[in-house]
Amino acid sequence: MDQKVGLFILLAAGLLCLSLVPVCRADDEVEDIEGEDLDVDVDDELEMDAQDEVPPAPKTPPAPKVTYKAPEPMGEHFFAESFDRGTLDGWVLSSAKKEEADEDIAKYDGKWAVEEMKDSKLPGDKGLVLKSKAKHHAISAQLLRPFTFDTKPLIIQYEVNFQSGIDCGGAYVKLLTQTPDLDLDQFVDKTPYTIMFGPDKCGEDYKLHFIFRHKNPKTGEFEEKHAKKPDADLRTYFTDKKTHMYTLVVNPDNSFEVLVDQTVVNSGSLLTDMTPPVNPPAEIEDPDDHKPEDWDERPKIQDPDSVKPEDWDEDAPAQIPDESAVKPDGWLEDEPEYIGDPDAVKPEDWDEDMDGEWEAPQVPNPACETAPGCGAWKRPMIDNPNYKGKWKPPMIDNPNYQGVWKPRKIPNPAYFEDLHPFRMTPFSAVGLELWSMTSDIFFDNFFITNERTTAERWANDGWGLKKAAEGAAEPGLAAQMLNAAEERPWLWVVYVLTVALPLVLIFVFCCTGKKKSTATPAQYKKTDEPQPDVKEDEEEEEEEEEEKAEEAEKGSPDAEEKSDEEESQAEKEATADEKLEDDVLRRSPRSRKPRKD
Repeated sequence: MDQKVGLFILLAAGLLCLSLVPVCRADDEVEDIEGEDLDVDVDDELEMDAQDEVPPAPKTPPAPKVTYKAPEPMGEHFFAESFDRGTLDGWVLSSAKKEEADEDIAKYDGKWAVEEMKDSKLPGDKGLVLKSKAKHHAISAQLLRPFTFDTKPLIIQYEVNFQSGIDCGGAYVKLLTQTPDLDLDQFVDKTPYTIMFGPDKCGEDYKLHFIFRHKNPKTGEFEEKHAKKPDADLRTYFTDKKTHMYTLVVNPDNSFEVLVDQTVVNSGSLLTDMTPPVNPPAEIEDPDDHKPEDWDERPKIQDPDSVKPEDWDEDAPAQIPDESAVKPDGWLEDEPEYIGDPDAVKPEDWDEDMDGEWEAPQVPNPACETAPGCGAWKRPMIDNPNYKGKWKPPMIDNPNYQGVWKPRKIPNPAYFEDLHPFRMTPFSAVGLELWSMTSDIFFDNFFITNERTTAERWANDGWGLKKAAEGAAEPGLAAQMLNAAEERPWLWVVYVLTVALPLVLIFVFCCTGKKKSTATPAQYKKTDEPQPDVKEDEEEEEEEEEEKAEEAEKGSPDAEEKSDEEESQAEKEATADEKLEDDVLRRSPRSRKPRKD
């Protein structure tokens, strides 16, 4: 709760700072234009204030309500199921038992239901829900027609929502191989499938399977090929309790893509990115080849010519007493370090015949508390400078080293080369064969096609609508931040650094006052504020200097002529200055001053 209060205080401080921005800006503007004409009509000022007022921001309209409409398959497709009929028509529940399982859990008796999500944002949108936990579940349905891998891609997509999270269980789908004896009523884990695809989780191992069964062209046996693990972090898809759409695209050029919510999370080639590889190696190690008994794999050996030095003492101890150490003054050799507790009392039920002679428990000797030590003093131990340990001859390169032995290579008798693994076995049904320790796994909008545009249209009409509804119902930014911080407390540090620091910088930038600029004469003339008589003092000093110059230049005809010219020029300049001053005074009649003749 204290964390939430702290965040709200930060948010309030941010709003307060933002509200101070226009005020601070206005104060700066007042300082910049101080001295402007104040003779403004009151009505005009009121009108200007009204214009400066910012109208309140309109209220955010409520999020639009998303109306559900069942997606309709368009274009070529092999399977489409939205469950909006509200029934399991067309689906077959397995009645088989799982082999090699305990009798009490061997039966596929897990419960299925068609219903809306518990927290549905789209009333009327129904899906297939795995209802029980710690049970085997198996359900399947026939395609409209078998899918054959030829010249068009395979695209399968469906939606999953782990409404209650997931502890250990899967939500993957199996594309069941077309065989003459395929019986959906007996659908079990060993029923042949062509592709297995979808999310799976147990413990902290989050997986997104893409497995296909490849047929060996030489032996006719099938082997599972697993796609490499996605680089993306899959944890969120299992924990956020949102609906996610899983898509697999397998192309005729042997490339594949795995998408979650229409975003690629894994991709590669059937030829190079599967484990084990589709094609076996051309050569293998000869199983009948054995390492010779005299094969020497030692890169280093002990030098056989090395001899232990005569002064090498193998018996010298690693540590010896420090002979330079001196017993500290005040050491109490006659006092034991521990004594019997004088306050201890023998228990009343102590039986010396059964328990032996009673002894008081040992406690530190109080006499040793102020002394450097008690009991027998021993010199401290130090490293022995003459210690060398057991002598060993030095190591040298082995002149007989032959390297690490490996069996020779022979042609692989099982080698084959399949350059078109895309041509998998046809499949004719889709099924869910799952074990889960968590219930309420929601499945919806299964779709299988060979056209990208058709798949995208189905996705937009189904999952796209669901995503829009979930987005409209999501909490605001503040609530999301609080929820995230509750799950990850370290986010509070991030909030402080990313919110508080910028707010302080904004406040300093916005509300730091600017230095008041020096007013110009024109600004003084627009107001009634008195102006310093600096100009008049300067004019008096200039007149005194001119009088002195005239007295000094008297008696010289050239000087008189020059003086006459200067006087004439000065009169012209004075006349121009007077005209300029008259113009200024006319614009501001209240600031007129008597002019000197």
